[in-house]
Amino acid sequence: MPREPRDVVRLVEIRDTPLLVDDVLDRLDEAVDGGVTLFVGKVRDHDGGRAVSGLDYSAHPSALERLREVCQEVAARHDVHGVAALHRVGRLAIGDLAVVVGTAAAHRGTAFDASRDLIDTLKERVPIWKHQVFADGSDEWVGTP
Repeated sequence: MPREPRDVVRLVEIRDTPLLVDDVLDRLDEAVDGGVTLFVGKVRDHDGGRAVSGLDYSAHPSALERLREVCQEVAARHDVHGVAALHRVGRLAIGDLAVVVGTAAAHRGTAFDASRDLIDTLKERVPIWKHQVFADGSDEWVGTP
C-alpha cells in the first residue's frame, strides 16, 4: 500500500552543529528498500578559480518549513519509502559537511532520481544563503534574492 508523502519524510532539520551522514542513513534503514542514495555537500577550498577560506550559511525563518515542503513534494513525485534532509547553518570550515540528503526506494534508479530531485529543488527553493570568504579577504553572498 502506498504511503502518504508526509509519512515518507523521515528527517528534516537545519542544524548549527556538525552534520553526520549516519543520522540520515539510520532514518532510511528499512528492509523493504533495495536502494539508498545520499548526496553529501562539503565546503570546498575554491570557487570560480578563487581560494575559499571558509563560509557562513544563514537561513530565513521559513527555511525549515520550506525544506519540509520540498521533501514532501519529492516524496510525492517519486516512488520512495524514505526521504531525509539536513542542512547546516553558521560558520563552516573547508571540508565541513554543509548538506546531507538521502532517499530510499525499492530500486536504485528511483532512489538516484529522487535524491537528485531533492538536492536540486532544495537549492532552488529553500531560503538558505551562503556567505563565502576568500583567501584574499574579499567575500560574496551566494543564493540571495
